[in-house]
Amino acid sequence: MVSPKSAPEQARIKRRISSTKLFYLAALRPRQWTKNLVVFAAPLFAFNLTWQSILGCLLAFVLFCCASSGFYLINDIADVESDRQHPIKCKRPIAAGLVSIPAAVAISMVLLGAALSFSWLRSPALGITLTGYVFLQIAYNLKLKHTPILDIVAIATGFVLRAYAGFAATEIALSTWFVLCTAMLALFLGIEKRKAELRLSEIGGGKTRAVLKCYSLPLLSRMESTVTTGAFMSYALWSAGPIVRGATTPWMMLTIPFVLYGIFRYQMLSDPKDILSGTENELGQRQHTERPEEVLLTDIPILLTVISWVVTVFMILLLKHYGLI
Repeated sequence: MVSPKSAPEQARIKRRISSTKLFYLAALRPRQWTKNLVVFAAPLFAFNLTWQSILGCLLAFVLFCCASSGFYLINDIADVESDRQHPIKCKRPIAAGLVSIPAAVAISMVLLGAALSFSWLRSPALGITLTGYVFLQIAYNLKLKHTPILDIVAIATGFVLRAYAGFAATEIALSTWFVLCTAMLALFLGIEKRKAELRLSEIGGGKTRAVLKCYSLPLLSRMESTVTTGAFMSYALWSAGPIVRGATTPWMMLTIPFVLYGIFRYQMLSDPKDILSGTENELGQRQHTERPEEVLLTDIPILLTVISWVVTVFMILLLKHYGLI
């Protein structure tokens, strides 16, 4: 007869199981899910916030979280050796050996299969959008992430597809200026990501991503200047209102300062001179520009700027609804 396990041993088993669950959750990169909030932009920018549109976007958000997490697992499997040489990525569960590769493959297949199945059940438009995202991620992992310029374009295209998914899930028409602004801001974040990776690789003494050999800080700075101008101008034109087929009210121009400050604040955090001359603690904080989602969650000024922008938009929406503006 097998004797029952002692209480301390049972507690250790429970702690081990709990830790394992956390490792698997971390491998899905839940912090990256903030990128998928872009799907809510369609009803928000169209001033069409209803329970139906919100639920539709919520479904698209969940499906994109499943699909993106599936590809994060695949990407971590493919880059496991290079990640182990990276000062930050070496702590990822797969690179650290906390999650096995066979388990990661199985989970990714389940997530991707579920996301594609439910997207097609919801609507053909959403199914096509998510399928396009899947093919984009496959191309990115196999080829595009090793191809200069196209790697950044692929990152930006992923954001545009997320924004389009909001339309596909709600059938709310998207403004041309909104799509252009989304593309420009996505290119901006992609360039900033490469800038941060390039700086960190130079500080660490080696490039852990092969495509970084094709970039330099001056080149990325020139690219950043171009897309920043494009992003601001397209947003300003959208906010000008119906006269340019943009927002439904020109009062959206009140939100321009928040967009401008957010862009400038992000650029300040990623400034090469600041980072190279900063303390070790400051360096750790600014490394987040390699991961844009970390900036949104950890930088207080940018977080307050986003909250202020959302509150202002809702106030304009409310005043417009009651005919006060």
